[in-house]
Amino acid sequence: MKHNTTTGSLLCCPRPIHGSWIGSSKHLVFVVDSREKILERTKRKEEKGLGSNTMDSPPDSPVAQSAQASPEKAYLPGQPKSLEGIAIRSFCLGITLALSVVAMILILACTSSPLWRLPFFFGALSTFHFLEFWTTAKYNTPVANIGSFLLTANWPAYAIAHMAASLECLFTKLLFPNRSWAPFYSGHIILLLGFIMVFVGQFVRSAAMVQAGQSFNHTVQHLKKDSHALVTTGLYSFMRHPAYFGFFYWGIGTQMVLGNPICFVAYSMVLWKFFSSRVRHEEALLIRFFGDDYVNYKRRVGTLIPFVGH
Repeated sequence: MKHNTTTGSLLCCPRPIHGSWIGSSKHLVFVVDSREKILERTKRKEEKGLGSNTMDSPPDSPVAQSAQASPEKAYLPGQPKSLEGIAIRSFCLGITLALSVVAMILILACTSSPLWRLPFFFGALSTFHFLEFWTTAKYNTPVANIGSFLLTANWPAYAIAHMAASLECLFTKLLFPNRSWAPFYSGHIILLLGFIMVFVGQFVRSAAMVQAGQSFNHTVQHLKKDSHALVTTGLYSFMRHPAYFGFFYWGIGTQMVLGNPICFVAYSMVLWKFFSSRVRHEEALLIRFFGDDYVNYKRRVGTLIPFVGH
């Protein structure tokens, strides 16, 4: 309490920010207004997670983490873009690839068994599925999600096909390890062609996804988006649907490496039927999207898959 010599009244004067006593109502009003502004600014900072406790805490501390805004629902566990799901799948694919490489090297170095082909197949599968997600995440980020790994695409037919290929290779190599199924002793040539088709097919598919960017999608789009563009350069300048070309020959090439005569025929028939139908459906939509530009492009460039897209 302090006596104001000017007005003769008693004023209740709190201690201001600077630690001095104020002897006039004018100064008192100024201090009150300043405190209100400070409280308002502090409240805003706390609402935004920028309070003093957060600023003084390490970014990975519980205080700082609790002050940050909650992530979007899509990235939470169990959601389409779940970061947990992406991490688990990437880890499993990486482990599978590493184990496949180790197993293949050990079999080749320590035995004369042709079973090294099986871990090669698992390694090729792991690489394929990882690159499907990686290229989507990097070059078409808005649509990247757990489904971009394609691990459950066309389920369960996709899983059955790979299971059948693995079992055919396993049983034939265990029961008939020295028998060659290739005609006219062409086993080494077929094996070499299989390797080339696997590596070239993988490269072409991934490169096609990179070049198309946001114009590529794992599912057929029925509505044209602003980000969609007709890509006719790079790989697309001499083949239509290079991503389909890549997967078609990659799939057939894996069966040639495995030495699977039954699955080679089955894969060839199923893949041809699938892409023949898909290209026909997709190109009807592309003509609707791009009109004469796509019609002229279609006349000029083929798919390089036999009897597909003609």
